[in-house]
Amino acid sequence: MENFQFYSPTEFVFGKDAEMQTGRYIKKYGGTRVLLVYGGGSAVRSGLIARVKKSLAAEGIACTEMGGVKPNPRDDLVYAGIEKCRAEHLDFLLAVGGGSVIDTSKAIAAGVPYPGDFWDFYAGKADIGAALPVGTVLTIAAAGSEGSGDSVITKMEGGLKRGTGSDLLRPRFSIMNPALTCSLPAYQTACGATDIMAHVFERYFTNTTEVEITDRLCEAVLLTMIRETPRVIAQPDLYDARANIMWAGTVAHTNICGVGRAQDWNSHGIEHELSARYDCAHGAGLAVIMPAWMEFVCTHNVMRFAQMAVRVWGCEMDFAQPENTARAGIRCFRQFLHSIGMPINFAELGAKEEDIPKLVETFGIGDGRTGGFVALSADDIAEIYRIAAHAAL
Repeated sequence: MENFQFYSPTEFVFGKDAEMQTGRYIKKYGGTRVLLVYGGGSAVRSGLIARVKKSLAAEGIACTEMGGVKPNPRDDLVYAGIEKCRAEHLDFLLAVGGGSVIDTSKAIAAGVPYPGDFWDFYAGKADIGAALPVGTVLTIAAAGSEGSGDSVITKMEGGLKRGTGSDLLRPRFSIMNPALTCSLPAYQTACGATDIMAHVFERYFTNTTEVEITDRLCEAVLLTMIRETPRVIAQPDLYDARANIMWAGTVAHTNICGVGRAQDWNSHGIEHELSARYDCAHGAGLAVIMPAWMEFVCTHNVMRFAQMAVRVWGCEMDFAQPENTARAGIRCFRQFLHSIGMPINFAELGAKEEDIPKLVETFGIGDGRTGGFVALSADDIAEIYRIAAHAAL
């Protein structure tokens, strides 16, 4: 295990009707004038926004609304939010929604005190030195943004999807009521589950040795998702199963499963080019890319993939030919994704094989390599896209 520092300051408020406490927690963390950020009309129609605003009013907290955040959140709304916060002297960001809403709020929070273009943080031209505080009311178990310092935004000019991160972006608090996720469509639930599992796998496949504790934490989250996801797809209102999934999403991305070990994240980067180009759901893109990445890198450490196959998917160990076990585990993963309604290849996702050269180009490594479990070249990334294009059960 490697040396590490772990910092997770977010206060999590978990349970039924937890959103009614939102105002109290904004007040606790110093907010007086709030930008309330949300997505489409469902948060309004369900009464959630009204309940949150009532909670704010009860604490004497002023509120300005900004709706319209879309999946794969765009930079235009970030610029609008920054301008609104500055013009109205707002001092707190409240995200009511899933990862896209939270990531947008984080980008606004970082951009308000910054004299330059907030995109500098996402382009790697500047580090975040200050940010307004952020709180969340989570409605989708997926991205883990409610407990992480990460944010991903799409720049509409050029279709670039990029991420940044800072502990300054970790939410001060996150309100988590699993009942708010019961009305999600099955496809959205499955996309979220896939994202959660991908966050774990990006940490699980590591070159660091002697990491049994975090291996077992990763495996526990994966086993929970394998058990609970089909249950909530079949019966959407199973509160306890939804609760397990919601907390699994947070555990998967606070980094408690990833401390002390090298991580990968190439699958996420490769997928970002798909969702930026085709505006597909991030989880759906990961369902296509992650098993393809696994197939490509499997021989780098066959025994780690075999361990995953045995411990997570219950495959029988082939000691004479462990690669058989490793590949059986990858097949189990792809079959599971298919069983919950996820696409498994380009055709099902709506991607085009002829676009692979452009996808590799916008990935942007040129003649270099992108590090991780296996350092990938542009040709390697192209091959992973080709595997994904033709994947089958």
